[in-house]
Amino acid sequence: MSFDINKTRDDFPILEKRIHDKKLVYLDSAASAQKPSSVINSMKKFQEEEYANVHRGIHYLSNLATDQYEFSRKKVKDFINADNENEIIFTMGATDAINLVAQSLSYDYFNPGDEIILTIMEHHSNIVPWHFLREKCGVNIKWIDCDNNGVIKVEDFLSVISDKTKLISITQMSNVLGSEIPLKEIINVAHDNNIRVLVDGCQGIAHLDTDVKDLNCDYYVFSGHKLYGPTGVGVLYGKYDLLESMHPWRGGGEMIKEVFKDQITYSKPPAKFEAGTPNIVQAVGLGAAIDYFVEKKKQGLFDYEKEIAKYFHNEINKLPKVKVYGEKNIKSPMISFIVDGSHPHDIATIVDKEGVAIRAGQHCTQPLLDFFNLSSTARASIGMYTNKSDIDIFINALNKAISFFD
Repeated sequence: MSFDINKTRDDFPILEKRIHDKKLVYLDSAASAQKPSSVINSMKKFQEEEYANVHRGIHYLSNLATDQYEFSRKKVKDFINADNENEIIFTMGATDAINLVAQSLSYDYFNPGDEIILTIMEHHSNIVPWHFLREKCGVNIKWIDCDNNGVIKVEDFLSVISDKTKLISITQMSNVLGSEIPLKEIINVAHDNNIRVLVDGCQGIAHLDTDVKDLNCDYYVFSGHKLYGPTGVGVLYGKYDLLESMHPWRGGGEMIKEVFKDQITYSKPPAKFEAGTPNIVQAVGLGAAIDYFVEKKKQGLFDYEKEIAKYFHNEINKLPKVKVYGEKNIKSPMISFIVDGSHPHDIATIVDKEGVAIRAGQHCTQPLLDFFNLSSTARASIGMYTNKSDIDIFINALNKAISFFD
């Protein structure tokens, strides 16, 4: 079975929308991917026919909703190849998942002077929670630089690891440069030095085969909305023994085992980390998104994306005055660039008038843009629905923008 771009596009109703009376060309999937009808309809059906609170009732609808919610957990487990469903924690998103790990580990894992290693390519969501621990626990943050294409070397980690290093938190794929990271080698080095590793999979989950057992990472996080699912839901995977040893971050219903006036005891994972009424509808939507995504992967999605990415890189590099960052990453699903003599926000505004949606700004990666001595870039990013016509329309729109500033 081969990947059919036309059938795939038919699955996304928003692509019928016109922007400024022009065909919508959506090149902002790295920020948030559009949703196929199957995801939209699954959430609608659940709310119309099956909704109730989960884990709390013995009535028919509560049991049905619980089954749906927990079935989505199993889908996530199978999708990333975790050992069991109890290693899958539903969160509000990847940001929430990283904060969960950071705050939980702040209780008894980190001591003053302990070290966390980050790369300058990290999204702010994988930086700020660790600064909270710097302020709260007195940990030190060490930084790994990359080259102009986002390449980092395992030797760079070896050069900064010390007996105080307790955690490496690292992206699976840069959201600016699209560079892939030698994760397995870094994780092996970390474990040789008794260091835990958290992987931010927000971009990687949608463009790379992800197997947490093969990676052997300790924690892995991703957001549903980057995977063609709804906002408001994400996933924390953690090795079960680590989750079991961690202190819960939020307190409330469901995560508790017993509550007395003078003491409390906690449930086992995953309930331990899912306080209160969970994001039930979004979790069901995430399960539907995984079903859809897995089917597209079987049809050859990743090969198709690499073909489109190469075409995109080739076409944009023909244009005058355009500088692409990470220019060697020709298979990257995102292209970050500047145009000499213009501001990225102006470029994004002009191409929007042609119906083209791209992003402009820091992309929540100020340390990386500081490295390039930039305040912002424009970024165009593909999804499974991107076709060559989209790229051609964007290139023509960008040409108009370049001509405007001549």
